[in-house]
Amino acid sequence: MNPNLEDLEIQLLLEGIYRYYGLDFRNYALASLKRRIWTTIKSENLTTISGLQEKVLHDRECMERFLLNLSVHVTAMFRDASFYLAFRKKVVPLLKTYPFIRIWHAGCSTGEEVYSMAILLQEEGLYHRSRLYATDMNEMVLRKARDGIFPLELMQQYTQNYLQSGGKTYFSEYYTAAYDGAIFRASLKENIVFSPHNLVTDSSFNEFHVILCRNVLIYFDKSLQARVHHLLYESLVRFGILGLGRQESLRFTPYEKQYEVLDDREKLYRRIG
Repeated sequence: MNPNLEDLEIQLLLEGIYRYYGLDFRNYALASLKRRIWTTIKSENLTTISGLQEKVLHDRECMERFLLNLSVHVTAMFRDASFYLAFRKKVVPLLKTYPFIRIWHAGCSTGEEVYSMAILLQEEGLYHRSRLYATDMNEMVLRKARDGIFPLELMQQYTQNYLQSGGKTYFSEYYTAAYDGAIFRASLKENIVFSPHNLVTDSSFNEFHVILCRNVLIYFDKSLQARVHHLLYESLVRFGILGLGRQESLRFTPYEKQYEVLDDREKLYRRIG
């Protein structure tokens, strides 16, 4: 296919989705977008980007499937265990000074990292005075997150992650095995609010003491990253904590000087500006 024609078709597809559904993917990183678009084209038994455009605009279920392919859902309980260990050591003592704690998991996917944080806060005696807001643009993954049921076959790996993150008891105490699923304690959901939110088009909805937006920004281009950094900064209380993914950074952003580094390797920052 002519690369110029392919880029034009992608622009028309994304513009159509934005105008009809209000979902804005126009500033996502192009290379990643192309791979996901062609994955959807093949899975829908189509042959062209224009054919996909016609189908997503006339078939909402196709749009839902396309959203699943566009969104990145690589996640795990206590993913990057050293991040949670650093959070326990460097952030928890700061949180203990607050009478009430609001935490935002931006781009929470299927919820594994939200439940991980709920467990950590419970073990540190903070869960009863915390409210966790778990948001994602994709309603289908949010439904999975609300259910709190994960594949039983993954629990061995998750147990290792939990132990390496500084876990204080037996990981199996937090879930019940049923058939091929692990159902996590209902008490872990008591202070979690699951809600749709699009980092690209939606605005701030509260002030938070902690915002975790890990492994999301790497899929955006520079202009979109700048917009999201503004949203995160505006949503943090002064001295609030921001957690990014390993490949993400505040360097070369307009907000670099507005934060102090708590842990450079684990990308934990504290807002000072």
